[in-house]
Formats: sequence, structure tokens, C-alpha cells
Amino acid sequence: MITFNSENARRFTDENGFRNALKKAAGAYRGVLSGKVAGNEWLGWRRILDDPDDAELDRIEQCASQIRKQADIFIVCGIGGSYMGAKAVVQALRGGQTLQKPEILFAGHQMGGRYLEQLIDYLEQPKADGSPKSVCMNVISKSGTTLETALTFRILRNWFDRSYGDSAPERIFVTTAPSGGVLNDMAGLFGYEKFVIPDDIGGRFSVLTPVGLLPASVAGIDIRLLIEGAVTQFRTCETRADEITEYAALRYYFQKNGKKLDVIGSFEPGLQSLTGWLQQLLGESEGKEGKGLFPVPAAYSTDLHSIGQMIQQGPRNMIETLLAVEEPLSDLTVSEEAQDTDGLGYLSGRLLYDINRQALNGTVEAHAGGGVPVFLIGIRSLDARNLGGLIYFYQLFTAVYVSMLGVNPFDQPGVEDYKKAMYRNLGA
Repeated sequence: MITFNSENARRFTDENGFRNALKKAAGAYRGVLSGKVAGNEWLGWRRILDDPDDAELDRIEQCASQIRKQADIFIVCGIGGSYMGAKAVVQALRGGQTLQKPEILFAGHQMGGRYLEQLIDYLEQPKADGSPKSVCMNVISKSGTTLETALTFRILRNWFDRSYGDSAPERIFVTTAPSGGVLNDMAGLFGYEKFVIPDDIGGRFSVLTPVGLLPASVAGIDIRLLIEGAVTQFRTCETRADEITEYAALRYYFQKNGKKLDVIGSFEPGLQSLTGWLQQLLGESEGKEGKGLFPVPAAYSTDLHSIGQMIQQGPRNMIETLLAVEEPLSDLTVSEEAQDTDGLGYLSGRLLYDINRQALNGTVEAHAGGGVPVFLIGIRSLDARNLGGLIYFYQLFTAVYVSMLGVNPFDQPGVEDYKKAMYRNLGA
């Protein structure tokens, strides 16, 4: 269940302006549901929840089970939507259990030579018992030609060939378009097992396809519960989406009235990668034709000691979105001590969760008091069902809100500009 609290945002609006925005949001919502929206050929992220493919989920789970039995390390090679959603789900639901087998590593999202050298060195270091690490890899790219991912895949593919010889293809899995493209050619040539990114789903909306589901399942996450939560949210929003239309109306109102930034933060460390996914989901969707709010991910309370000053007393050109988990993730409490030498006796016996929650409440109070509109969006608990629901909530919200701006929510023409310049400089 999603909780949505906008009281510390609504207070910064005028009633007439908000009501006009709400009418526009309701129209955009109907447009998305009916398919009468710019980019309607990219609405597959709704289609897959209307009729989930159980056979595909079976195949993903079977493949993931074999990888878990075989691998000490599983590398997810991708960039942007080809890895950010998977990383968000794995970090949120697996937490910091890095010693759990297999270890999930991410590559292909940068081109630093040192990083790849260190990654290969790590792969080649033997385990504690002296035996070599067993490694599998999933390369994710619709075209197969995105340079960061393709270059990393070439280097790692060569390492797999050297390390495993003829059995190397059994350890490499590709997730790509149904047909065409470099990865389809390579899968046919080398015999890599292939998973499909549907043609009607763009990268940043693909987390609930094999793009995100295979890495999540390898990490031991119950992907059926993830899909179940998304389907429940999908069905709820087919008939009632008051929170989404209000949220879209308010964000649209603030964008039209001079706000430039949306600081998206959470006091839950497990949601840090989710704020990164939201940065891409929103940034690539709304940042067109001089429109949109610049999404800024923040890790609280850490970043309150860096950008907190700017939020509190800097230019009033921002809004803030805080993601919360309502139920405690831990029962850790502050210990009792005979002598209050550190001055924390007033916290003795209290849950760390409660202390962190009061930091959240204090931040909302302070930032709203300083003139920043604040949204508070919560899920009941940090589990697969609730996370799946939150993912769909934000996918639908993004489509509705960006449609209100009068731009296509699903393309990213500006991304191609840096690629063209880069390829030209490289002599491609």
C-alpha cells in the first residue's frame, strides 16, 4: 500500500491554480489509460501487468536457480535503464548482505579502465579455500551497441573465454530486443541463453521485465511477489488514482510556477538506489523542450550534512520528495548504560528506527518551514510486494505528469546528442 502525504506541498499553492492543474492531471490520467497519449507505442509496461506471463516467470526463476547453484559472482552488465532498476530492487530487498551467494556486481555503466582492471583482478582472486571463483554474467542492452556496455562486455567476454574456454557461453546470458541488433547476432553465434525486452517497453520502464527480474531472482528475491505487488497497484489505479493525479497536479503546478529542482531523498539506506532509478525515470521523461524539474537524489540523513544547508536556506527554486518505510526494518535499540558519558541517555531503549523516523519528521518540519514544498511517499514495509507496487506507482505517475507538460514521456532524443559527438570524436 502506498501512502501519500502532500499537506506540506499543498500549503504552497493557491486553490485556483491547483484546481486547474488537477483537471489537467485527470485528463492526462485518462489519456494514459486509454492509450491516447504521445508515445503510446511505449505503453508495454502497462500491458505486461494486465496479463502477466507466468511461463516467462517460470523460465526466469529456473535460470536464476541454476545460476545461484553455480556462481559465486553474478555480473550485471548494462547502463541506464538496463541496470538501474535491477540495482534498486536488489539493494532494497537484499540489503547489505554482500556475503550472500552469489555476490551481485554491476558493470557496463562506465568506461574507466581502472575499474575494469580492478574488477578482473577481483574475479581472479581465489576464494578463502584456494579454489577459483565461479562467475556468470548477464549483459543487458536492447541494441547491443551502447558503447559503455558493449565495450565492457567485449573485455569481460574475453576474460570468460580465457577463464572457461568452450564452456564460457554457458555462463553468459543476454537480455535484448526480440530480434535484430548485435546481441541477438552474438546469442545465435555463441549460443548464449537469451531473454527478451519487449519492443513496446523503453529502458527506464523495463524493471518489471527480464531486465530487472533476472538479476533480482538471482539475488534470491521472490519476483512473483514483486509482480504481484505491481499488478495490485495496476488494478487499483485502473479505477482510482487520486494520489497520482494529485501528485501530478502539484508537481506540474510547481514546475509552472518557477521551481527547478526536485530533491528526492530517503532516510532508509536500502532505498538509495531507488532514488537513482527515479532520477533517470523522471529526468529522461520530463527533461525536454526546456521543461521539467531536475531530479536530485539524496541519501539522508548523510546528505543533510552537505546539501541540507542549501535546501534550508538556499534559493527557493526546489521541491522535495521523501520516501519512507512505515514499519521498522530492524529491532536494534540504543543500549542502556550505567553512566551517561556520551549524553545519549535520553535515547536509551529506543529503536534506531524510531530515532531515524523522528529525523525524517524533523526534516519535513524544518524544510517546509523554510519554504520548500515537501511530499512524503511511503510504503508499509520494505518487501517485494510493496516495492513492486511503488515501482508501478511511479511509472504511472511519470507518464501522467509528463503528459501534462506536452512532451513525449517515453523518448529521450537528447541522449543521442552526446553519443553522436562521442562517436564522431572516436572516428566511428
